[in-house]
Amino acid sequence: MARVLMKGNEAIAEAAIQAGCRFFFGYPITPQNQIPEYMSRRMPEVGGTFLQAESEVSAINMVYGAAGAGARVMTSSSSPGISLKQEGISYIACAELPCVIVNMVRSGPGLGGILPSQGDYFQAVKGGGHGDYRVIVLAPNSVQEAADLVMEAFDLADLYRLPVMILGDGMIGQMMEPVEFRQPQKRELPEKTWAATGYDGSKPRAVINSLYIEAEEMHTVNNRLQSVYKKIAENETRWDTFMMDDADICIVAYGTVSRVARNAITKAREMGIKAGLIRPVTLLPFPSRAIAEAAEKCKAFLAVEMSAGQMVEDVRLAVNGRRPVSFTGITGGFVPTPRQIIEALSAIKEAM
Repeated sequence: MARVLMKGNEAIAEAAIQAGCRFFFGYPITPQNQIPEYMSRRMPEVGGTFLQAESEVSAINMVYGAAGAGARVMTSSSSPGISLKQEGISYIACAELPCVIVNMVRSGPGLGGILPSQGDYFQAVKGGGHGDYRVIVLAPNSVQEAADLVMEAFDLADLYRLPVMILGDGMIGQMMEPVEFRQPQKRELPEKTWAATGYDGSKPRAVINSLYIEAEEMHTVNNRLQSVYKKIAENETRWDTFMMDDADICIVAYGTVSRVARNAITKAREMGIKAGLIRPVTLLPFPSRAIAEAAEKCKAFLAVEMSAGQMVEDVRLAVNGRRPVSFTGITGGFVPTPRQIIEALSAIKEAM
């Protein structure tokens, strides 16, 4: 397919369609409204179902039902809307059902504002609902990567039987860039023998459940989930690097901020500051090993975020005290500037 100029939100929606998503349930909220708007037009064209639910709580429970029937299903929202979905996400994770959830993050806390943010990192990677569950979290930094990751997210969800979250931000959703819809590398996906598609007596009855009264049963389910999460960490951890071969200072940034960081690194090197970048593509699983290996040669780390500092905690865990880890960020819907990052790099260099 030829490259086309699209908004990030629209590219995400079209990528889902091309990945075989035929059910979308959502509720309007800025800055992701182009996703349900696009889906409302495209789903009927491909024989799918679009339904604007009465609330975010209703939408995630519709996702629960469609996923339980084995369908490829997606929902999208932004920050406070995702907060309302957390109970349902926990239920879906416990029931071991595949689905894709898009969060185009806006500023908070509270109802917040409509400008871009990365303040939902904790909610996404630490489990925003109750219980010992996790979801795969993918963080695109361009419209093309958003489309690519959405298409792959459905395969990951089916392979590991869990929710996969696309954690973008308002800027990724609203920017326009050329995009080509490319099929992901083919995976061997298991048959959905567990799906509740009706009972005719020819096979065991399928029951979708997240309630386990007996401690032994709940313990078994948790152990099974943890083993899946371990396998995901071994097989699906992804990151990108920029100018890390000779870097003294390693910047860690994701999403929109990673693009700003690359510009800052280029300018910093002109000033004699040898900086490089590790960009997590998967926020969960987090590329802890890559950061730990970088700590063998880098002298310091700098986490840059559109938040008050959340991912920086995982960077510190990965570095494990071997090198100093600094932070610079901004909140409210502002985006860190190259100047802000260069000033932080200069301060680190002076302290080294």
